Amino acid sequence: QVQLVESGGGLVQAGGSLRLSCAASGIIFSICDMGWYRQAPGKQRELVAVITSGERTMYGDFVKGRFIISRDNAKNTVYLQMDSLEPEDTAVYYCKAKFRSTEYWGQGTQVTVSS
Repeated sequence: QVQLVESGGGLVQAGGSLRLSCAASGIIFSICDMGWYRQAPGKQRELVAVITSGERTMYGDFVKGRFIISRDNAKNTVYLQMDSLEPEDTAVYYCKAKFRSTEYWGQGTQVTVSS
């Protein structure tokens, strides 16, 4: 059974930082592309960051150097370090694992940034 479990969300003031983690099980983590997505109320889900199995990274345009995605294949975990958070970053953040055409999603973790 595949499980992606996000953690690390919470309430933070504008300008603050959070580190999200996504622990995966039931998949061969090292061959999966891993991604973070977010969805704010009334908005579509959008890409935050992706790290491929070869550790290439790409980010949504809004990130502007504030976030860093990384992975630890030994721990089957992907991370998202978020700095200089803004109220506009408030959303539910989801982890996704992708191998070829198969995708798995976590349940999400809430990030709330107060002004």
